[in-house]
Amino acid sequence: MRGGRKIKGRLDRREAVAALLAPRRDTLVVTGLGAATYDVAAAGDHERNFYLWGAMGGTLALGLGLALAQPEVPVLVVTGDGEMLMGLGSFATLAQQVPGNLTVVILDNGLYGETGQQETHTAGATDLAAVAKACGIADSTTLTTLAEVGTLAARAHAVGKQPTVAVVKIAREDAPRVVPVREGAYNKSRLRVALGLSAD
Repeated sequence: MRGGRKIKGRLDRREAVAALLAPRRDTLVVTGLGAATYDVAAAGDHERNFYLWGAMGGTLALGLGLALAQPEVPVLVVTGDGEMLMGLGSFATLAQQVPGNLTVVILDNGLYGETGQQETHTAGATDLAAVAKACGIADSTTLTTLAEVGTLAARAHAVGKQPTVAVVKIAREDAPRVVPVREGAYNKSRLRVALGLSAD
């Protein structure tokens, strides 16, 4: 069964992302291509958002780089299960670096939303939180309630002692696209200025 099938115990994606971003102060937010970007943009554009258009599989790697470069600033990666499946090796690298200011949130609906709603491996036996934990990321969990997302949000906007990976189980219903600026050079310059750096 594919596409719009309802799965019990899954959250509304927009509601979950809005709750995740609610306590935000100075957090840098990096989004994966497609729906994760639309969800974060729907919660409100921000100068510290970096929307990663394309580069499927690279969102965690980019967020890790930012976290290492800005160790006093919370960094939040928001991506999808399909994108994360293409970048599984990033979990192993994250486990070696152990940045306490990085939180990775994977919005998991078990679908490749950008290419026609084909099921991803997480619709079957693949458990991304278990993969992250096996790579050495101790704080790796799966969330199914808004209360759990609220607890995660408090952690995500602070600097701790270790990275966090959270797989948030979301419903398969699509949401209207909220498309932010797609110009990569502009997004880069805006983020640099927000960090007090030169635009170049």
